[in-house]
Amino acid sequence: MAESQIPAPIPPMLARLTPEIPHGPGWLYEPKWDGFRCIVSFDGANDPYLQSRDLKPLGRYFPEVVAGLREGLPGPAVLDGELVIMGANGLEFETLQMRLHPAESRVRMLSQQTPAAFVAFDMLGDGGENLLKTPFGERRARLERFFERAKPPAYLTPCTDDAETARDWFDRFEGAGFDGVIAKPVSGAYQPGKRAMAKIKHLRTADCVVGGYRWNKGEEGRSVGSLLLGLYSADGVFQFVGHTSSFSAQEKRDLVGYLAPYVTEQEGEGFGQGRAPGAVSRWSAGKDQGYVKLRPELVCEVSFDYLQGPRFRHASTFKRWRTDKPPEACTFDQFEAAAPYELVQVFTAGK
Repeated sequence: MAESQIPAPIPPMLARLTPEIPHGPGWLYEPKWDGFRCIVSFDGANDPYLQSRDLKPLGRYFPEVVAGLREGLPGPAVLDGELVIMGANGLEFETLQMRLHPAESRVRMLSQQTPAAFVAFDMLGDGGENLLKTPFGERRARLERFFERAKPPAYLTPCTDDAETARDWFDRFEGAGFDGVIAKPVSGAYQPGKRAMAKIKHLRTADCVVGGYRWNKGEEGRSVGSLLLGLYSADGVFQFVGHTSSFSAQEKRDLVGYLAPYVTEQEGEGFGQGRAPGAVSRWSAGKDQGYVKLRPELVCEVSFDYLQGPRFRHASTFKRWRTDKPPEACTFDQFEAAAPYELVQVFTAGK
């Protein structure tokens, strides 16, 4: 978008991890969306350009968003936001990941089966005006006016200046795929590539069953690399959910002997019936996915940020063994939650 004189591609402004939600005047708060960061540049006539966080084009993977924004945006603009897929119970990041497929025919099919949306949370250019140095409070006000005329698949993120409302969002939105709150200084300029916002992320705990382990690479037989974790689904089937490797070098050596009595080759034990680690995908191609199977008898407590579908999005952190808890009590109902009303409203406001 030449008129705005905003360099393209533009590194998005980033956030620094902060332990608490900042209080006091001078802050605006938003839910932290879990999708693909996306800067949209639209000249008002041609197809909008979708740029990823790492400065690459995204449009070919989301043709329905490109076409929808061309019709749904009311005028020329440069917008910062997130590409998301909203399901019945919240954001579906795993489904969103599957949209990055090299085959054009599959891209077209998925664009119809699992259409994505664009949720805007900042305005870098309005018409021909460059807003990078404009305070965020004014950028937000202009973004709200712009979205009075916008149509799906363009949506506007909620925003508040009340820290208690932000705390309520932080607590209630947790089960819907949102992993915290973003806090932005009202007077702050847009700083490309700089960590000029604050992000406050969830940290939760879960009791999981250890169903196997992988060796530490290069130290096979002497050191455990990671524990493979599972939970029981409603039908009683043991399902793989993630891993933890947060042990010291000595602890990893000690785990070899500790886990030895639980090693099994018996068919149907461990992850023998349910979702197992090591499934081949284009994300794991070329990686060694082998593991040592354990009888599902050991329970441990781990901390994690949030679930991506039926799995931990990132590696979890080992906290302690739970010898007091039976394995069959480790179920998915630890995480059940419904999509919050406010976020459902985001996707129904334009309908």
